[in-house]
Amino acid sequence: MKIGNLIGVAGASIFKNKMRTLLTMLGIIIGVSAVIVMVAIGAGAQGQIERQIQNLGTNMLVVTPGSTATGGVSLGGQSGSGLTVEDAEVLSSQSFLLSGVSPVISTFSQAVGGTGNWRAPILGVDVDYQVIRDWDVVQGEFFDETDVRTIRREVVLGNTVAENLFPNGDAVGQQLRLRDVPMTIVGVLEAKGQTAEGSDQDDVILVPYTTVQNRLAGRQFVSQILASAYSSDDVPAAQAEIQAILRDTHGLAPNEADDFTVRDQGELADAAQETTQVMTLLLAAIASISLLVGGIGIMNIMLVSVTERTREIGLRLALGAYGSDVMKQFLVESVVMSLFGGLTGVGIGYASSAAIATFTGWSTAVSVPTVLLALGFAGAVGVFFGFYPAKRAASLDPIEALRYE
Repeated sequence: MKIGNLIGVAGASIFKNKMRTLLTMLGIIIGVSAVIVMVAIGAGAQGQIERQIQNLGTNMLVVTPGSTATGGVSLGGQSGSGLTVEDAEVLSSQSFLLSGVSPVISTFSQAVGGTGNWRAPILGVDVDYQVIRDWDVVQGEFFDETDVRTIRREVVLGNTVAENLFPNGDAVGQQLRLRDVPMTIVGVLEAKGQTAEGSDQDDVILVPYTTVQNRLAGRQFVSQILASAYSSDDVPAAQAEIQAILRDTHGLAPNEADDFTVRDQGELADAAQETTQVMTLLLAAIASISLLVGGIGIMNIMLVSVTERTREIGLRLALGAYGSDVMKQFLVESVVMSLFGGLTGVGIGYASSAAIATFTGWSTAVSVPTVLLALGFAGAVGVFFGFYPAKRAASLDPIEALRYE
């Protein structure tokens, strides 16, 4: 029998009892749609993490102080104060692989101006900070080297600070007081959104680091040094170069441990990606159980169908049909039922993913390979669980089958 005729006969047999067929396919429908939704949520999370990592900066490297100890008790990483502006200057002058270097001096202050006041982190940075973080200015401009060198009292506002203090969008040129020090707003940064940890990147005020040192913080050591490699391929070599330069600058002996730490965003991205991949696979595996349950349901119904159609099978065999023809017929019925349920599940999966993205704000991404994999798995379930009923139908004795009541 030709495959087209087999599919036609299978379809007619399947839809003869529509309610039973629907209930049989329900496991496949739920399984396929669940797999698509779970993988879509996982893929959306991965994409969101990638965007957040990219928002942190292009090929960015972060140098932080090492640990310090008091009375023999370690205070943990970044508790030391071993990084200085001079370290940043040495990196900038001696490195061949870094496109930008900026010290970062962190402090907090109540910013007063515009419509009221707003407490925000203040970062004292150099002009390269904008390049390292790949952070455009949407209003005004970023301060330049002259501003840094002459300790100008200028600030660039993050989007959150600008919206809260100057909701009318007229921040540039206005005055702002930080710790009773008057500052002139020269620019507003574009919105970057939240980090992977949930903190608001736009809730920040950038000031020339010399101004922070001399007028706001009153200290010389820096919280961290940010650097950027020319390309992603240069990041490992740039990381090693930073380590070598700082060890030499700090006068560390070969047997002494680093008094600083150098990290790149790739480490954070890889860790986050591995976590989301594991969670996605776990969720997909749990959802796949529904497919197995659906397959068992298909096998059960097909066995019932063999029993109900025993006389029909006997008649076919008596008229000259081969056992292989009968086996193909029942196997095709099982596969058609699985694939039809799979296609229905795909539609429900797409709709559910879109609904989740709309009503929860989560990022979802349905990929073609995922859909094909789910459909292929559904077809495999139909073949696997339909094989035994089909073989049983093909092995019936025609005489006994015709005498079956």
